[in-house]
Parts: sequence; structure tokens; C-alpha cells
Amino acid sequence: MSINIIVCAKQVMDPETPSSAFSVDSDIKQVTPVQGIPPVVNGFCENAVEAALQIREAAGGGTVTVLSVGNEFVMDVMKKPLSMGADSMILIQDQLCENLDALGTVNVLSAAITRAGEFDLILCGQQASDWDNAHVPLGLSETLGIPCLTEAKNIEIGDDSVTVNSSRTDGYEVFEANLPALITVNNEIGEPRYPTLRGIMQASRKTPEILSLSDLGLSEDQMAPAMALSDLYIPVSEAQCEIIEGEDDADSGRLLALKLREAKII
Repeated sequence: MSINIIVCAKQVMDPETPSSAFSVDSDIKQVTPVQGIPPVVNGFCENAVEAALQIREAAGGGTVTVLSVGNEFVMDVMKKPLSMGADSMILIQDQLCENLDALGTVNVLSAAITRAGEFDLILCGQQASDWDNAHVPLGLSETLGIPCLTEAKNIEIGDDSVTVNSSRTDGYEVFEANLPALITVNNEIGEPRYPTLRGIMQASRKTPEILSLSDLGLSEDQMAPAMALSDLYIPVSEAQCEIIEGEDDADSGRLLALKLREAKII
């Protein structure tokens, strides 16, 4: 059995960036890139790549194509899925893709997927660490007219169907859908594999296909945001903390109760 998988991946600001280095340009309502700290592939997207590789291995053959939308890609960063074992990569790089909202991203991805040809499965990360909206996979499945199964912790492929264990707070639910389908993956699918030296060397010899919006037949009007960002800022915390210390735990509790009563909290 051979299976063709498309994995949608996103380049994001490193979520481990220290808060002291994080800043927002209030004039253009954008996060300011931090000098010296390169971006990364979104964590859940790496889980999706790992899931795709596991499925290809279990099927005994197939292809894994990584697809990303953005601008100013850092190639050493974006090639990580290739060094993990993905077969090819398509990058939609355009100035208009700099700050797309979910609808604009869906329009670009759906056009790129349609251009790429037939597929059996689309895998996406559960959400991206920059905005945490989780809107794109749902919009993409609606646009392409295929079922969407979310929060997958396990994926099993049949002859013409897919079965998914979807994570829930108290366990999981089992869903089945016909192929082709779109699945969002969480980190319970398994840790992304480390690129091997051989994988890194193979990735260095692979050249991603880079397309613009005009290559996809998309116009600037189709990139117009459906939502308007009214403001973007870093919250300011003005809370004060007071440490209550007593002679022992019981005395500390008594003093805390007195303090709360004085503040009319209890």
C-alpha cells in the first residue's frame, strides 16, 4: 500500500524566547523579531511530520510532502522536516503572506494543495504557538470538502478509510472517516524523531519548490483579512504579592486569615 501525505507546517517565533526579549511594534501591530534567536518549526507541526513518517512506514511506501505559507523563510529551519525524512517541500513565499489571517492562509493552502495533485491525507498541527487559533485546519477541510478529525493521538490507515483516537480530558474518542481526510495532531502522537546525520545530508541536497501567490493564480484581494486586528500589546501586570510568614504553618495560616479578613475578602 502506498499513501500520499501532505503535512502543513508553519515557521513561528521560538516559544522559548525570554519574555524580556519579547516586544511589539504598536504602530504596525506586529511582534518584533528578536535578533539572535532564529524562528522554529511549530511544535505541533513537527508532531504532524512524525505522524506522517510513521504512517508511511506502516504502509510500506508513499510520499510525505511538507507545505508551508509565509515570507522570509529561514531555510535551515524549514529543512528540518526534510532531515527527519520527508520526501519534498513546497514553500509559498510572498510578501502578501507576511501577516495572513486564518482565511487568507486557508485560501493559499487550498490552492497549493489543489495544484500539487492527488493526496490521501493532510496532516496539520493541532494549533500554532504564535496565535493559538486552530482555525486553519477546520477552514482547510471545509474548503477542500473533506472530513476533519481533530486532536489525534493515534492514526490507523485502512484500505479506504482512517481511524483516529482523539484526545479528550477524560480519555479519548474513536472516529472513522473515508479517505481523503484531514487530521490535526497533538503531542501525544509521539516525540518528533531527531534528524540523523544521513537525513541532514540528504536534506541538504533537496531544494524546496518555492512558489508565489501569482504561481497559484491568487490575487491580492483574496488575501484581504476577514478579521481586523484592533490592537496588539503585551499585558501589564500590576498585581502585588505579600509573603505571610509565621512561627510555623499554623501561625502563618492564622496571619493569612487575619490579612484576608482585614481586606474583607473573607
